[in-house]
This record gives sequence, structure tokens and C-alpha cells, in this order.
Amino acid sequence: MLANFLSKSKPINFIVLLVLFSCVFLYNVIFVFAFDDFSLNVFLKSVGFLLVFLLIFFFYNFVISKNNLTRDNTYAFFIFTLFLSLFITKIYVFKIIFLLFFYVLFLRKIYSLKSNKTVLQKLFDSGFWMAIMFFIEPFTIVFAILIYVAIFIHHKITIHTLFAPIIGFCAPLICYYAYFLWMDNTEGFSNLFLLNSFNEIYFYSEKNFYWIITVLLALTLIGLILKTPKALSVNNSFKRNWILVLINFFVAVGFSLFIPEKTGVEFLFVIFPASIIIANGFEMINNSLIKNIALYLLLIFTIVFPLFYSLEP
Repeated sequence: MLANFLSKSKPINFIVLLVLFSCVFLYNVIFVFAFDDFSLNVFLKSVGFLLVFLLIFFFYNFVISKNNLTRDNTYAFFIFTLFLSLFITKIYVFKIIFLLFFYVLFLRKIYSLKSNKTVLQKLFDSGFWMAIMFFIEPFTIVFAILIYVAIFIHHKITIHTLFAPIIGFCAPLICYYAYFLWMDNTEGFSNLFLLNSFNEIYFYSEKNFYWIITVLLALTLIGLILKTPKALSVNNSFKRNWILVLINFFVAVGFSLFIPEKTGVEFLFVIFPASIIIANGFEMINNSLIKNIALYLLLIFTIVFPLFYSLEP
């Protein structure tokens, strides 16, 4: 049964899920380029994208397991893989895939602050990755909130910890400015800080995204209801990380709602914390029949959905 398979965290579980995702990825690549002339450039581009995807999965699993954000199972990895597979053709743009990759690297540093080892280095690195994300998409600056939330909830407030992320952010910023200065294009650098207006919250015109968003948010809400009371009842490191996951989720949702140019892929930022919340919700379900039904329905949804709706860029 699927629930029994995912209830264990073994290398074979990750291999099976990675092979599953790779098959879905190859299918989508063939579908997208079915009517185009195949070329070496297309092949190399596809291989490059697949390698970046695999790196994202590696760091995602590292963050989950290293920081004990779930129990010893692969529910979160399964959910993350399924929802990410729905966006493959949308992510088939270098800007988007690298933005997602740096986002995972950024969160890796944020969640690792529960440990007292190399705190200043982690904070410097978090600011550094924040700057790289800012270069690609300036509106991602809202995720800087997570840095100082993590500092606060893990009781690491000092003058050094408060300024380390700022220094980490400014280091690549100075190098980036030097590049624009060398190219005699300082206006291009200044444009990074001119965020587009986000006075109006509006939703997606493509109906296909409503289904994905509805399913993701509904499962997340259930996970919140099931896990939050127990997580907050005990004063330990998991409680602090659970609060950070919740704030990560709400910041990501806010980012998705307020970002001026919506394409749907911004909800990829929600998938990371949402998959953790949903996985913790599954852990609270003791009835294996209910758990299996929910997992199979989710699997069927991700298989059937692309057959009825196109998510081409």
C-alpha cells in the first residue's frame, strides 16, 4: 500500500520518486518539443533542467531530514514531487528554475538556525542567497522576513546576528553594482529597486490554476488543523521550526498574491512549506485506510489533471 511505502524513509523511496518525476519530466519535454525539430541544443537544455531539478530535490530532502521537519517518512517528498510535476512545462525557463533552486538554498540556511553551529555564517549565507534571488526577481525581498523571524524564535538576537544577513546581502549587491558601473548602465541597477505597483490583489485568469491552488490550500488547511495544536503544546525545537514553517507558508502566499506579474509559478514558493504542513497532517492520521485513500486520490489528481488542462508556458 502507498501509505506503508511512504511511511518509511529509505533510499529506495527517494529513488522511486525521483525516477517517477524523471519519467514525467521526459514525457513533458517530448510533448513540448513533439512538433519542433530536435536539436543538440534542446537535448542539452533538457538535461540541464533535469539536473537542476534533481539538485532541488536533494536540497529539499536535506532540509527536511536534517532539521526534523517531519518524522522519519517520505510523505513530504512525495507531495513536493507531485505538485512540482504539475508545473514542469511552466518551469521550463532558466529564470524560474534557478529562482526556485536559490529559494531552496536560502531556506536551507534559514531552517538550519535551530543549531548553534556557525550561526553567523548561516546568516551571512542567507543574506547572500537572498541577494541572488533579488537579482532574478526583486519582489522576493519579502522573504527576508523569514531571516529575522528565525533569529527571533531561535533566540539568537545579538548585534552580530542582526547585521550578518545585511552584510551577506550587500556583498553580491556591491559586485552587481560594479558590473553595471563597468558596463555604464547604472540605471539598470537602479531599476531593481523600483518594484512595480501591487496595490491590487487579483487572481489568475487561467482556470487550471484554481484547481491546483484549491487542492494545495485545502490539504494545507487540514494539515494545520491536525498538527498545530500538538506542535504548539510542547516547548521544543520542533515547535519553533513549526512556527517558522507556518510563517514561511503565509509569506509565500502573500508573495503569490501581491507579485505584480502573475504566471502561476509563484505558487511554487508555497509548495515547500505546504508540503511539510500536509506531511505532518498525514502523520496525525492513524487510520491507514483513510491515509491510503487520500494519498491515492492525490496521485490520481496529478496524473489526470494534465490530461484535461494544459499548463504550457
